[in-house]
Amino acid sequence: MWFPSPSVLMRPMLPMTRPVLPVSGGESRYAVRVSEEVWLIEPSGPLRGDVEVRGSKNGVSKHMVAAMLGIGESTIHNAPEVGEVEITARMLRALGIDVEITSRAITIAQGEQINPHVPAAFTGLNRIPILMLGPLLHLAGEAFVPLVGGDPIGRRPVDYHVEALRAMGAEVEVSDTGVYAKAKRLRGTRLELPYPSVGATETILMSAVLAEGKTVLKGAAMEPEVVELALFLQRMGARIELSPDRRIVIEGVERLRGASTWLNGDRIEAFSYLAAGLITGGEVRVHGCPQDRLVTAITTLARMGAELDITDDYVSASAPDGLRAAAVQTDTHPGFMTDWQTPLMVLFTQAQGMSVLHETVFENRLVYVPALQKMGCEIEVFDVCLGGPACRYHDTNAKHSAVVRGVSKLRGADVTLPDIRAGFSAVLAGAAAEGTSTLRGVHHIERGYHRPFEQFASLGLKISRENAPER
Repeated sequence: MWFPSPSVLMRPMLPMTRPVLPVSGGESRYAVRVSEEVWLIEPSGPLRGDVEVRGSKNGVSKHMVAAMLGIGESTIHNAPEVGEVEITARMLRALGIDVEITSRAITIAQGEQINPHVPAAFTGLNRIPILMLGPLLHLAGEAFVPLVGGDPIGRRPVDYHVEALRAMGAEVEVSDTGVYAKAKRLRGTRLELPYPSVGATETILMSAVLAEGKTVLKGAAMEPEVVELALFLQRMGARIELSPDRRIVIEGVERLRGASTWLNGDRIEAFSYLAAGLITGGEVRVHGCPQDRLVTAITTLARMGAELDITDDYVSASAPDGLRAAAVQTDTHPGFMTDWQTPLMVLFTQAQGMSVLHETVFENRLVYVPALQKMGCEIEVFDVCLGGPACRYHDTNAKHSAVVRGVSKLRGADVTLPDIRAGFSAVLAGAAAEGTSTLRGVHHIERGYHRPFEQFASLGLKISRENAPER
């Protein structure tokens, strides 16, 4: 057992701040606030128009971490302007990595000296630090990352990450303050994940590409964002094979080079805006997200009675004859994505009949339901498996199933948003409600969606900003 030097643990903590959207010209800023921005939403009829989605929040930050490994510059194009990018950029700069952000691209290069310890000030902001363990071990032979954070949607343990690194030869110690790791050289090995965790798969990818020998991973996550990361690493010189049976083979190489890539559009954001049009009786055309990233979502909407228009340039959805109820179970890819179920829940309230949602990925994903109930959504949650076969939460107390009655008459309310996806769903409910809605905690939405305020305004939503005292 070993610990970092006292000088590392005694470094002064930076003041905790909240991420703010990048301002015009691509510059970014942080601010310590004594007041918070709230959004006021007034129903304004059907939302109509065009929305362009950029690369995903879930993809861009992982690419930024992977770029640490390349010798020379890496450029990530079609990057979204979201708070998550700024948080990750600050972490990388604290490690000695050069990061330049413009309005559509991020350029990253190794600095002259690497500091292998992520500052404690980043404790709890997101889950990116845990993904830095492998890259830092390759660059510096040791690493410290603070405790991970992210939205309060359920347990996302670091066990899979830690055990994978230990199996590859690293000494790893988990404490109350963070995770410490040390290794002269990681070694390839055979690994099998008990659950296809996206984060653990990404950790293994970024750890195995420079490890000595071959790594064979079974039970890997195969989400589009994971495959996109693997393709980026391959451009950097990694040797990676993807198999259809959730098996990934990585042959370690001696070095990686910088590379350039274009991120595909955010499938969560794309589905969310399609739902925005349907919920309000309008029609939104979403550009920038390929059809193949929305296959299951598109079929779900069609089963509910939506009419889809799919081209090489956009996907749009309308429901001139109304929507009907459905039963949907979330799952790992290629199943119905867990991040799609928050806008779907609001959509259920505007569909005729009783709909059922069964969440199987995160046990606390329905944490946002009370806010929607306050806005008139008729939703009941249960700790049993409804709408699908028994899942891994069937013997727990987790409220992971919901029954939704439609058509619900929604009303404006003053609500506080607990996380990114819940925040967007509250905007959707406010757009279809009677009366004004006041949304607090909107920084959550801005952390994960590209300029959502401007996008909604462009679709015809009456939305305004105000400052209110922090609660």
